[in-house]
Amino acid sequence: MPLTENIHLLTPEFALAGLALLVFVVDLLLPEHRKNVLPWLSILGLIGVIALSLKMLWGQTESLYGGLLAVDAYSLFFKVFFLGLGIFIILISFNFVKQFLEHTGEFYGLLLFSILGMNLMAQSRELLTAYISLELLSFSLYVMVAYALRNPKSNEASIKYIIIGAFSSAILLYGISMVYSTLGVTQFAAISDALGDPSQVGPALWVGLALIIVGLGFKLAAVPFHMWAPDTYEGAPLPVTAYLAIGSKAAAFALLLRFVAEGLVPTADRWSEWQIIVAVLAAFTMLLGNLVALAQRNIKRLMAYSSIAHVGFVLAGIAALAPDSLLAANGIMLYLVGYAVTNLMVFAALIAFFNSTGHEEIADFGGLADRQPLLAAAIAMGFFSLGGLPIFAGFTIKFYLFTAVAAGGFLWLAGLAIFSSLVSLYYYLNVIRQMYIEPAPPSAGPVEAEVSPVETTASEGNPVTNPAVLRFPSLPLAAVIGISFLAVVAIGIYPAPLLEVVEAASRAILPGG
Repeated sequence: MPLTENIHLLTPEFALAGLALLVFVVDLLLPEHRKNVLPWLSILGLIGVIALSLKMLWGQTESLYGGLLAVDAYSLFFKVFFLGLGIFIILISFNFVKQFLEHTGEFYGLLLFSILGMNLMAQSRELLTAYISLELLSFSLYVMVAYALRNPKSNEASIKYIIIGAFSSAILLYGISMVYSTLGVTQFAAISDALGDPSQVGPALWVGLALIIVGLGFKLAAVPFHMWAPDTYEGAPLPVTAYLAIGSKAAAFALLLRFVAEGLVPTADRWSEWQIIVAVLAAFTMLLGNLVALAQRNIKRLMAYSSIAHVGFVLAGIAALAPDSLLAANGIMLYLVGYAVTNLMVFAALIAFFNSTGHEEIADFGGLADRQPLLAAAIAMGFFSLGGLPIFAGFTIKFYLFTAVAAGGFLWLAGLAIFSSLVSLYYYLNVIRQMYIEPAPPSAGPVEAEVSPVETTASEGNPVTNPAVLRFPSLPLAAVIGISFLAVVAIGIYPAPLLEVVEAASRAILPGG
């Protein structure tokens, strides 16, 4: 088949790139007071790309450009996931961007380009293609982290993120070069075939694969490659922090899951050393993430270490992947969806709180249940879900994933994951105690006070509203909180419809399962 014969299957990607360029152009042409149309243009465009993807790609199983990209149920699952996530990130960003940031058009355009990178990562079946897609995502995130131009913390966070990101990209690229120099191939399936020949397996190949895992470990913020995450999460604008915690992690796992499932799992009966390495990474990541989170006093740093801990849980699922079982792959994808909707609810409430107060220390949440019950309830239910309590999505996704890890022969790792989840309850409950039991800080003032206009400047350099008052969340934020809550409860009580979709995606990368 000629390389361009099925290029029409990339129409959603072309449409998404066109949408990003359209946002840039419209931003140049619109006067400043009309730029509120840009987020709605982006949302409508993303809805259109979702509809186009479902119509064109449903039931399609094709390889593009000689096997560099895949169009299958797996890539379609993540494509819809990333596009939908983009819609919700724009909704929670709307008021924050208008209130605190400049150059709104570029912000939404960069967000759209980063989603394009995520989609290509999920489709990649070859290492260099995956690397280029990953860099498209990374470069967009570098700029978005520094988007609060007048905030020194944002600039510092971006510099650290760029330096560590460039270092991890170099390690990843060096690992790819070593794999190619040993095997002469970079496609996942070809790597699997080459690993089946013992004569081609040597120290240089294992070093190359190890460097690839290290490079992706930096992108995931797995221990001991996590050092950039807390400072970056704290310094980035809150919507970007949410995007880092959900989107960048899910995209990196989408790439890692396909790479492991197609490149390493078929040879697991002969070469299982990679499973031990990933299992050890998972153990250290979940333990350190949860233990260090206990000492945090800033809510964004707490969410950073919480995110690191959840990366450890998903890595445990990666270690348990098997060629004859879909259980671990199902658990990973179910976990990513449940984790995403839970974090969306939490971050929507945190952004609403920050929009009114400009504060992000845990102590500032004192008395929040009296001042704004909706925000306190959203944060509390989100933390209950992240901690794995029943009726919420967190319980279902952890039960499914930990069962898969135990069934995959890593019973000790499943036990460690359960223990780590119990540890996480302490710092989640500490925030809940602050909101429901501790009094409001002295600066909070009377509960019934009305919101005042922006009148002070935060120490970080951002303009903030009077911390004595809290207004009801804006309609976009309230909508995200409501939809996320329904999704968290639905996944927690009745995940069967989602599991059917997840299993179809798993079969695309593990046909022997």
